[in-house]
Amino acid sequence: MSDAVDRMVAAWGQVDPDLDIWPTQVFERLKRLGRLLDREMKDFFAPYGLESWEFEVLATLRRSGDTDGLTAGALIKAALVTSGAITHRIDRLAAKGLVRRAADPADRRTIRIQLTDEGRELVDTLMPARIADQIRILGGVDRPDLDRLNGLLRGLLESLGDTDPD
Repeated sequence: MSDAVDRMVAAWGQVDPDLDIWPTQVFERLKRLGRLLDREMKDFFAPYGLESWEFEVLATLRRSGDTDGLTAGALIKAALVTSGAITHRIDRLAAKGLVRRAADPADRRTIRIQLTDEGRELVDTLMPARIADQIRILGGVDRPDLDRLNGLLRGLLESLGDTDPD
């Protein structure tokens, strides 16, 4: 079995047989996979009126376990986005009634982002469905291979500096 990247490699082999494009194969497969996964997520969240990035913020707030919510700074670290992007995301989710801004009880100058009851219910409803959808997407690969892939991807991310800031 072959994929589009195999065809690209074969074409390069015809054009320049001495060119070793092994790293390009990895990058192209990761890019293609990212696009396919983005499309799958878009299709999954569309019936709920959400974008995947919106769910990411909601899920981050939910798994924090803190009813006081998180600061925008904590959300920025979790989502790897700019302060402008997180402000936009919070604004959109607040307009949908899924999050609210609240003053930090310990420091009124600090604003915390909290899930509303509707936001919490949405995450709690979607998480099991999202996990089932992820299992469906990964269904073509055996679990031991997925565990190995997970370890390899973790190693690549760590080598590029994507480590837990805590």
